[in-house]
Amino acid sequence: MNAEFSRTLSLLRREKGVSQRTAAGALEISQALLSHYENGIREPGLAFVVRACDYYGVSADFLLGRTLSRDGTTIAPEELYDLSSEKDNSIRGGVLALLSKKLLVNSIGVLFGLLGKTGSREAVQAAANYLSTAVYVVFRRLYQANPANDPKFFSVPAPWFQAGLADADMKCCDAQLAETLATHVKAKGNIPEISHEALARDYPVLYQSLLQIAHNTGERVNTLMSGREIKQEKK
Repeated sequence: MNAEFSRTLSLLRREKGVSQRTAAGALEISQALLSHYENGIREPGLAFVVRACDYYGVSADFLLGRTLSRDGTTIAPEELYDLSSEKDNSIRGGVLALLSKKLLVNSIGVLFGLLGKTGSREAVQAAANYLSTAVYVVFRRLYQANPANDPKFFSVPAPWFQAGLADADMKCCDAQLAETLATHVKAKGNIPEISHEALARDYPVLYQSLLQIAHNTGERVNTLMSGREIKQEKK
């Protein structure tokens, strides 16, 4: 069984909001055995995989990490719909660069689609500012990696950038977005429905990209927290 299975099994349980004991009871195994499955220590049989798919409402392909779609629909990197007009081979970074671009472009398309439905121009602007700064940071890192480039290319002085001024701007934009949305909900309450079903219905192709980014980011964050927990245990 691949490593993706154990991670997905654990994430699905957390998403469902149940404890290992509760899930183990529903899946007709002991809590200790479920813990082994979720940590990749032991491999389950086919009967357990079937029960887990039924319990979490996903396909076996999704549980095994063979597809991003919960219903088992497969999608290859080259099949991801690309919102941008660039469909040639101008990106010289191989499959990873092309796939990463598509995932981000498609996901941003969904995000601004949802933001547009709120009717809040302030929320759209705050989100745009946040993402624009993220782009700025990546571009500046690339630019300054070559010492031959002119350091005066950017208006923000290098010491200010190195001190985290751009990061502070992103945090401010994030706070503004949260406050704007909260104010909007209190005043009008018309935030669009956000669920697997609604997103798959309204963004049938682009949603796969957003789902992948949410999964990848969740994995990184959980890894950070796992490392912190291990350090605390050692103390």
